[in-house]
Amino acid sequence: MEYEAYYLIAFFGGLIAGAINTLAGNGSMITLAILTEVIGLPGTLANGTNRIGVLLNCIGGLRGFSRSTLLKFRPNISFVVPVFIGALIGVWLAITLSNEQFLFVYKTMMVLLFFVILAKPARWIKTEIEDPRLPYWFIAMLLFLLGIYGGFIQMGMGLFFLALMVLGAGLPLMQANVLKLLIVLLYTLIVVWLFQSKGLIDWEIGLVLGIGQYGGSWITARFGSQLQKIEQWTYYLLLIMVVLAIAKIFGWIGF
Repeated sequence: MEYEAYYLIAFFGGLIAGAINTLAGNGSMITLAILTEVIGLPGTLANGTNRIGVLLNCIGGLRGFSRSTLLKFRPNISFVVPVFIGALIGVWLAITLSNEQFLFVYKTMMVLLFFVILAKPARWIKTEIEDPRLPYWFIAMLLFLLGIYGGFIQMGMGLFFLALMVLGAGLPLMQANVLKLLIVLLYTLIVVWLFQSKGLIDWEIGLVLGIGQYGGSWITARFGSQLQKIEQWTYYLLLIMVVLAIAKIFGWIGF
Protein backbone atom coordinates (compact mmCIF):
# COMPACT_ATOMS: atom_id res chain seq x y z
CA MET A 1 0.00 0.00 0.00
CA GLU A 2 1.27 3.51 -0.88
CA TYR A 3 2.21 5.69 2.07
CA GLU A 4 -0.30 8.34 0.92
CA ALA A 5 -3.06 5.78 1.40
CA TYR A 6 -1.98 5.38 5.01
CA TYR A 7 -2.51 9.11 5.49
CA LEU A 8 -6.04 8.93 4.08
CA ILE A 9 -6.97 5.91 6.17
CA ALA A 10 -5.54 7.54 9.30
CA PHE A 11 -7.34 10.82 8.65
CA PHE A 12 -10.79 9.38 7.93
CA GLY A 13 -10.40 6.77 10.65
CA GLY A 14 -9.53 9.58 13.05
CA LEU A 15 -12.56 11.56 11.86
CA ILE A 16 -14.89 8.68 12.74
CA ALA A 17 -13.09 7.92 16.02
CA GLY A 18 -13.28 11.58 17.03
CA ALA A 19 -17.04 11.64 16.58
CA ILE A 20 -17.46 8.39 18.51
CA ASN A 21 -15.20 9.48 21.37
CA THR A 22 -17.04 12.77 21.78
CA LEU A 23 -20.48 11.22 22.25
CA ALA A 24 -19.65 7.79 23.67
CA GLY A 25 -16.13 6.36 23.78
CA ASN A 26 -13.86 3.57 22.59
CA GLY A 27 -12.88 5.27 19.36
CA SER A 28 -9.38 3.99 20.14
CA MET A 29 -10.64 0.59 19.04
CA ILE A 30 -10.62 2.05 15.51
CA THR A 31 -7.42 4.08 15.73
CA LEU A 32 -5.34 1.35 17.37
CA ALA A 33 -6.54 -1.11 14.72
CA ILE A 34 -5.40 1.32 12.01
CA LEU A 35 -2.01 1.87 13.65
CA THR A 36 -1.28 -1.81 14.30
CA GLU A 37 -3.13 -3.80 11.63
CA VAL A 38 -3.05 -1.36 8.67
CA ILE A 39 0.10 0.71 9.19
CA GLY A 40 1.93 -2.03 11.08
CA LEU A 41 3.30 -0.18 14.09
CA PRO A 42 4.45 -2.31 17.05
CA GLY A 43 1.97 -2.38 19.92
CA THR A 44 3.79 -0.06 22.32
CA LEU A 45 4.61 2.46 19.58
CA ALA A 46 0.98 2.38 18.43
CA ASN A 47 -0.16 2.94 22.02
CA GLY A 48 2.00 6.06 22.27
CA THR A 49 1.15 7.37 18.81
CA ASN A 50 -2.55 6.94 19.49
CA ARG A 51 -2.31 9.45 22.36
CA ILE A 52 -1.69 12.30 19.89
CA GLY A 53 -5.11 11.65 18.41
CA VAL A 54 -6.66 11.34 21.87
CA LEU A 55 -5.18 14.71 22.86
CA LEU A 56 -6.45 16.53 19.77
CA ASN A 57 -9.77 14.71 20.08
CA CYS A 58 -10.32 16.19 23.53
CA ILE A 59 -9.30 19.69 22.45
CA GLY A 60 -11.65 19.59 19.47
CA GLY A 61 -14.53 18.25 21.53
CA LEU A 62 -14.14 20.85 24.27
CA ARG A 63 -13.96 23.64 21.70
CA GLY A 64 -17.10 22.31 20.07
CA PHE A 65 -18.92 22.26 23.41
CA SER A 66 -17.66 25.74 24.36
CA ARG A 67 -20.98 27.39 23.45
CA SER A 68 -23.06 24.72 25.10
CA THR A 69 -24.62 24.80 28.56
CA LEU A 70 -23.11 21.34 29.02
CA LEU A 71 -19.68 22.88 29.63
CA LYS A 72 -19.82 22.82 33.45
CA PHE A 73 -16.57 21.79 35.12
CA ARG A 74 -16.52 23.44 38.54
CA PRO A 75 -19.26 21.34 40.25
CA ASN A 76 -17.51 18.15 39.15
CA ILE A 77 -13.85 19.08 39.53
CA SER A 78 -13.46 16.66 42.45
CA PHE A 79 -13.70 13.78 39.99
CA VAL A 80 -10.60 14.94 38.10
CA VAL A 81 -7.87 14.40 40.70
CA PRO A 82 -8.17 10.61 41.34
CA VAL A 83 -8.28 9.86 37.60
CA PHE A 84 -5.25 12.05 36.96
CA ILE A 85 -3.16 10.40 39.70
CA GLY A 86 -4.16 6.93 38.50
CA ALA A 87 -3.25 7.79 34.92
CA LEU A 88 0.32 8.65 35.93
CA ILE A 89 0.70 5.13 37.30
CA GLY A 90 -1.00 3.65 34.25
CA VAL A 91 1.34 5.26 31.75
CA TRP A 92 4.32 3.93 33.71
CA LEU A 93 2.79 0.46 33.34
CA ALA A 94 2.26 1.08 29.63
CA ILE A 95 5.96 1.75 29.19
CA THR A 96 7.16 -1.18 31.29
CA LEU A 97 4.57 -3.96 30.83
CA SER A 98 2.88 -5.70 27.90
CA ASN A 99 -0.71 -5.01 26.85
CA GLU A 100 -1.60 -8.70 27.11
CA GLN A 101 -1.41 -8.55 30.90
CA PHE A 102 -4.46 -6.29 30.98
CA LEU A 103 -6.44 -8.06 28.25
CA PHE A 104 -8.33 -10.40 30.57
CA VAL A 105 -9.44 -7.51 32.80
CA TYR A 106 -10.52 -5.48 29.76
CA LYS A 107 -12.62 -8.35 28.38
CA THR A 108 -14.32 -8.98 31.69
CA MET A 109 -15.12 -5.32 32.33
CA MET A 110 -16.48 -4.81 28.82
CA VAL A 111 -18.89 -7.75 29.11
CA LEU A 112 -20.07 -6.51 32.51
CA LEU A 113 -20.53 -3.01 31.09
CA PHE A 114 -22.76 -4.40 28.34
CA PHE A 115 -25.19 -5.83 30.88
CA VAL A 116 -25.04 -2.68 33.01
CA ILE A 117 -26.04 -0.54 30.03
CA LEU A 118 -28.93 -2.84 29.15
CA ALA A 119 -30.25 -3.11 32.71
CA LYS A 120 -32.00 0.27 33.10
CA PRO A 121 -31.81 2.46 29.98
CA ALA A 122 -33.79 5.25 31.68
CA ARG A 123 -30.82 5.99 33.92
CA TRP A 124 -28.70 6.77 30.85
CA ILE A 125 -31.06 9.20 29.11
CA LYS A 126 -31.93 11.48 32.02
CA THR A 127 -31.21 15.20 31.56
CA GLU A 128 -31.07 16.33 35.20
CA ILE A 129 -28.42 15.70 37.84
CA GLU A 130 -29.47 13.14 40.43
CA ASP A 131 -28.17 12.42 43.92
CA PRO A 132 -25.12 10.12 43.78
CA ARG A 133 -25.92 6.46 44.23
CA LEU A 134 -22.42 5.77 45.56
CA PRO A 135 -20.42 7.64 48.25
CA TYR A 136 -17.72 9.94 46.92
CA TRP A 137 -14.86 7.98 48.50
CA PHE A 138 -15.93 4.86 46.63
CA ILE A 139 -16.36 6.74 43.35
CA ALA A 140 -12.90 8.30 43.85
CA MET A 141 -11.35 4.87 44.40
CA LEU A 142 -12.93 3.55 41.22
CA LEU A 143 -11.82 6.67 39.32
CA PHE A 144 -8.26 6.11 40.53
CA LEU A 145 -8.33 2.54 39.19
CA LEU A 146 -9.91 3.77 35.97
CA GLY A 147 -7.15 6.36 35.65
CA ILE A 148 -4.56 3.57 35.85
CA TYR A 149 -6.35 1.78 33.04
CA GLY A 150 -6.68 4.95 30.94
CA GLY A 151 -3.01 5.76 31.35
CA PHE A 152 -2.12 2.21 30.40
CA ILE A 153 -4.05 1.70 27.19
CA GLN A 154 -6.94 4.26 26.92
CA MET A 155 -9.14 1.96 24.77
CA GLY A 156 -12.55 1.67 26.44
CA MET A 157 -11.70 4.12 29.21
CA GLY A 158 -14.43 6.55 28.13
CA LEU A 159 -17.10 3.85 28.28
CA PHE A 160 -16.18 2.84 31.82
CA PHE A 161 -15.97 6.48 32.92
CA LEU A 162 -19.43 7.28 31.57
CA ALA A 163 -20.91 4.27 33.33
CA LEU A 164 -19.42 5.38 36.64
CA MET A 165 -20.47 9.02 36.29
CA VAL A 166 -24.02 8.31 35.09
CA LEU A 167 -24.88 5.34 37.29
CA GLY A 168 -22.68 6.09 40.30
CA ALA A 169 -22.39 9.89 40.50
CA GLY A 170 -25.81 10.72 39.01
CA LEU A 171 -24.61 12.96 36.16
CA PRO A 172 -26.57 13.25 32.90
CA LEU A 173 -24.84 11.39 30.07
CA MET A 174 -23.89 14.45 28.03
CA GLN A 175 -22.45 16.32 31.04
CA ALA A 176 -20.45 13.21 31.87
CA ASN A 177 -19.18 13.21 28.28
CA VAL A 178 -17.87 16.76 28.56
CA LEU A 179 -16.22 16.00 31.90
CA LYS A 180 -14.65 12.92 30.32
CA LEU A 181 -13.04 15.08 27.62
CA LEU A 182 -11.54 17.41 30.23
CA ILE A 183 -10.12 14.62 32.38
CA VAL A 184 -8.65 12.71 29.44
CA LEU A 185 -7.13 15.93 28.08
CA LEU A 186 -5.37 16.68 31.37
CA TYR A 187 -3.75 13.31 31.88
CA THR A 188 -2.99 12.79 28.19
CA LEU A 189 -0.74 15.86 28.25
CA ILE A 190 1.47 14.00 30.73
CA VAL A 191 1.06 10.68 28.96
CA VAL A 192 2.25 12.12 25.63
CA TRP A 193 5.31 13.64 27.30
CA LEU A 194 6.22 10.34 28.96
CA PHE A 195 5.75 8.28 25.79
CA GLN A 196 7.81 10.81 23.84
CA SER A 197 10.60 10.64 26.43
CA LYS A 198 10.87 6.92 25.58
CA GLY A 199 10.73 7.50 21.82
CA LEU A 200 7.38 5.73 21.56
CA ILE A 201 5.49 8.19 19.32
CA ASP A 202 5.42 8.34 15.52
CA TRP A 203 4.58 12.04 15.21
CA GLU A 204 4.01 12.04 11.46
CA ILE A 205 1.19 9.50 11.37
CA GLY A 206 0.03 10.54 14.87
CA LEU A 207 -0.63 14.11 13.76
CA VAL A 208 -2.55 12.98 10.66
CA LEU A 209 -4.68 10.75 12.87
CA GLY A 210 -5.06 13.56 15.40
CA ILE A 211 -6.19 16.13 12.83
CA GLY A 212 -8.95 13.75 11.79
CA GLN A 213 -9.97 13.19 15.40
CA TYR A 214 -9.95 16.92 16.11
CA GLY A 215 -12.27 17.54 13.16
CA GLY A 216 -14.61 14.69 14.03
CA SER A 217 -14.85 15.73 17.67
CA TRP A 218 -15.35 19.44 16.97
CA ILE A 219 -18.10 18.87 14.41
CA THR A 220 -19.88 16.36 16.63
CA ALA A 221 -19.70 18.52 19.76
CA ARG A 222 -20.58 21.76 17.95
CA PHE A 223 -23.65 20.48 16.16
CA GLY A 224 -24.54 17.23 17.90
CA SER A 225 -25.10 18.93 21.27
CA GLN A 226 -27.91 20.97 19.67
CA LEU A 227 -29.90 17.96 18.52
CA GLN A 228 -33.10 16.97 20.23
CA LYS A 229 -32.99 13.72 22.19
CA ILE A 230 -29.19 13.72 22.03
CA GLU A 231 -29.07 11.65 25.22
CA GLN A 232 -31.05 8.85 23.58
CA TRP A 233 -28.88 8.85 20.47
CA THR A 234 -25.75 8.87 22.61
CA TYR A 235 -27.06 5.92 24.63
CA TYR A 236 -27.63 3.88 21.46
CA LEU A 237 -24.16 4.77 20.15
CA LEU A 238 -22.68 3.77 23.51
CA LEU A 239 -24.42 0.41 23.33
CA ILE A 240 -23.24 -0.17 19.76
CA MET A 241 -19.63 0.62 20.68
CA VAL A 242 -19.70 -1.82 23.60
CA VAL A 243 -21.10 -4.57 21.36
CA LEU A 244 -18.42 -3.88 18.73
CA ALA A 245 -15.70 -3.87 21.39
CA ILE A 246 -16.86 -7.25 22.71
CA ALA A 247 -16.98 -8.65 19.17
CA LYS A 248 -13.48 -7.33 18.51
CA ILE A 249 -11.78 -8.59 21.67
CA PHE A 250 -13.30 -12.06 21.30
CA GLY A 251 -12.29 -12.24 17.63
CA TRP A 252 -15.81 -12.26 16.15
CA ILE A 253 -14.94 -9.36 13.82
CA GLY A 254 -11.61 -8.68 12.23
CA PHE A 255 -11.10 -4.92 11.99
